[in-house]
Amino acid sequence: MPVAAITLDPAFRVGTVDPRVFGTFVEHMGRCVYTGIYEPGHATADADGFREDVLGLVRELGPTAVRYPGGNFVSGYRWEDGIGPVNERPRRLDLAWRAIETNAVGVDEFTAWCRRARLDPIMAVNLGTRGVQEAADLLEYCNHPEGTALSDLRRSNGAKEPHDIKVWCLGNELDGPWQVGHKTPYEYGRLAAETARAMRMVDPRIELVACGSSNSHMPTFATWEATVLEQCYELVDYVSLHTYYDPHITDRDSFLASSLDLEWMIDSIVATADHVGARLSSQKRLRLSVDEWNVWHQSRFEGQDTLEYIDEDPSLIEDVYDVHDAVVVGSLLITLLRHADRVGIACQAQLVNVIAPILTRAGGPAWRQTIFYPFADASRWARGQVLRVEPRVEKHSTADHDDVPLVDAVATWDEEDGSLTVLAVNRSREEAVPLEIGTRAFPGTSLVDASVLAHDDPTTTNTETAPDAVRPRRLDDVTVEDGRVTALLPPVSWTVLRLASRQTDPSAVPNRLEN
Repeated sequence: MPVAAITLDPAFRVGTVDPRVFGTFVEHMGRCVYTGIYEPGHATADADGFREDVLGLVRELGPTAVRYPGGNFVSGYRWEDGIGPVNERPRRLDLAWRAIETNAVGVDEFTAWCRRARLDPIMAVNLGTRGVQEAADLLEYCNHPEGTALSDLRRSNGAKEPHDIKVWCLGNELDGPWQVGHKTPYEYGRLAAETARAMRMVDPRIELVACGSSNSHMPTFATWEATVLEQCYELVDYVSLHTYYDPHITDRDSFLASSLDLEWMIDSIVATADHVGARLSSQKRLRLSVDEWNVWHQSRFEGQDTLEYIDEDPSLIEDVYDVHDAVVVGSLLITLLRHADRVGIACQAQLVNVIAPILTRAGGPAWRQTIFYPFADASRWARGQVLRVEPRVEKHSTADHDDVPLVDAVATWDEEDGSLTVLAVNRSREEAVPLEIGTRAFPGTSLVDASVLAHDDPTTTNTETAPDAVRPRRLDDVTVEDGRVTALLPPVSWTVLRLASRQTDPSAVPNRLEN
């Protein structure tokens, strides 16, 4: 039996967890908004038409921020269509997803929902078909207190206080030929710089995200970032990175190792950004916004060109996830946390129905997918300092990857209460693997809680009729002795270990399985 080992030491820190690394994404696409978060007439709908059952699951999932309104959708979006009296709003063609957009939900409704969901909105602006003026206008509408035409328009529409949106994305995936308003890197870089300057004149407090590559297979990967950042490096705070992983285009072992690609992408874009900064003699260091990431069974999607314009039953890429998918999502979260020094924002795409942790039926219930649980665990427990751990474990090769660790893990330490969290995945499909955690640097370590997400049949999914077929359970195979914690990780599993050190009162550390 292979054994994995890590050592925890407070002296070896990567960086502080930015809460926004647990972001999510809501796009006007498929049923994410309509019959997802918003469904007037539903039995649980509030006075504004938003589903209370979905809101409860969102709070349980625990995202901290949400990117809106796209995605591909934003590259043809006119934000003015989504304000004012709902019955007077125009119906428009959504060129990205071949739908009829009713504009029943717009910026005012969405930001009000964000406050109820305890989420910070991250707003994307249209740099596909629109530009500098429209972006500056939207920012003024959202953030200026009062006394101008646009801020007073917001107030007359019922939003007396500014929305005070801090993070703004300068367009979406404009490196992609599928994008409305696709641009060359030089064209986009100039437009991003011009827009950033104008937006900072409106509100100098904001943080700005420049579009990076849509995925690691783009022919312009890294060269896109290099050219774009040469134009706007000093004007932005983040460069974005998007990535999805498909279980159907490779073998299962390679799919379970998908996070190695994300690791390589992060390292590559960090190196590219730092190179540009050095060439510009800049003291500034950009961070990454991984503002679209997830498992997506993309090979099953026939593509945008096959879609027809519809405004009824707009179901789109409503993937159903099994335990393999959940373990990959867990490994992606581990990778994001491992790079806490450079990854400041990350948004799992999307929140409801569209490749999402939450599924709904129109007029019916909402339920958790398997990928719900790793995100909920990480967002709740991974806080404070990320500790540098180097798992010592057997490695193997797959069709797509070399030197794949059977077990991957990350640890966080909350200095305020002394609690430790270890998140781990076992990629082996056949063997349980003992994980030995050295804790001598944290005297008096004790176990608070241990849970695992696994199943005898890892192809099992959660459905409307069996919503709890896969859920975390208590992990009993854990021992603590002589400065070492040992846990037996089942095959294809996601594990959470909650520990208390001597300075912690274990009874004060919440137990997730009891809440």
